Amino acid sequence: MRRRTFLSTGVAAASVALPTWAPAQQASPGIDTATKTVTVGAFTPITGPVPFYTILTHAAESCFKWANETNALDGWKINYVTYDDGYEPARSVAVTRRLVEENKVFALAAPVGTAQSVAVIPYAKEVGLPMIGPIGGATALFSERLVFPLLPDYGWSAAANLDYALGDLKADRVALLCENDELGRSAKRGFDLHMETVKKEAAESIPFEVRNTDFTPHVRRLANAKADVVILFGSNANLAAALKAADRVGYQAKWMAPFFTADPTTRKLAGNLLDGTYFSSWLMPVTADDADIKAYREQVAKYFPSDPIGVFGLNGWSNGALFVKGFKTLLASGKPLTRASLVDVMETMTDQTVGGARGVSFKSGDHRGARQEAIIQAATDGSFKMVRDFRPYPAAVFDAKIS
Repeated sequence: MRRRTFLSTGVAAASVALPTWAPAQQASPGIDTATKTVTVGAFTPITGPVPFYTILTHAAESCFKWANETNALDGWKINYVTYDDGYEPARSVAVTRRLVEENKVFALAAPVGTAQSVAVIPYAKEVGLPMIGPIGGATALFSERLVFPLLPDYGWSAAANLDYALGDLKADRVALLCENDELGRSAKRGFDLHMETVKKEAAESIPFEVRNTDFTPHVRRLANAKADVVILFGSNANLAAALKAADRVGYQAKWMAPFFTADPTTRKLAGNLLDGTYFSSWLMPVTADDADIKAYREQVAKYFPSDPIGVFGLNGWSNGALFVKGFKTLLASGKPLTRASLVDVMETMTDQTVGGARGVSFKSGDHRGARQEAIIQAATDGSFKMVRDFRPYPAAVFDAKIS
């Protein structure tokens, strides 16, 4: 099992006294008050079907190194330990057990994978282990007291796309093109519910297989339906292939897609066909002139220069930043440095900026971290620019019970 760990040592001592807490025996595992070090961990797929997902972990690690180097935690340092799980949920549980029993981690921070994070929940509940910023979008994560996810449900994002298409683009006929899997089904639930709420009908609703590379038949159906806006929920490769098919058959429409496709990798696949595409995103554009986004770009380029700078990495950075903000809040609270106290203070987080996310809130019984999305657009200069500020998700979809 491959392991990564780091501990930055270049952090100056705190210049002011920290709030006092009970003696060390009341602190949780992973807390070293003598050296002011908190140890956290994560599982990540170094091997397996998606090794490029380590970009997420690299970005989170860069965030922790940045926090150490800038004294963001008032003299405290983060020790980050990660192990390879091959993107296998059973191994994710084994890795988490190892992190708890051998490395004595205080919490999981930015662990990678939806099914993987869900699989770990029973063990986390057994040992009282907080899961801060699991990088996955399952609805099972939103109501667990120990789990604090940033990523939204894809149904909310689909509804945000549709809301913009109908309200801002003044579209008459909107179609959905989505993966035939849980991601797509989630998007379709949100899309259909918002259509029902506004008393409209979809121009078309077409599923496709994840590995599909030829979208000509799908695009012909969209053209026959006279859809003027197409909302696609799939990978960056799916989006690029659909845009190319539309170009081949001469079908002209406005295209919309989820946040994770607003990335330079999509631009490489689609070229200038991506120009004008809209994306609903809970993250700021990667090219934004914003201090938090700038820190992400600079630190990843510094520590992992071969990793692309894009929304994928910003996702990882933001989930790492969630732990930084949570632990800083715990330090300022004066509460004992325990796992239970971390959970308590996380549930006081209201309307916060966290990495590239805005308006992040958690409260008891409701751990839906991202509660709003902006609309960004692919520009002709290769950048992604915000064209509409953050707005809350459509209420009927955001507050719907998922069966």
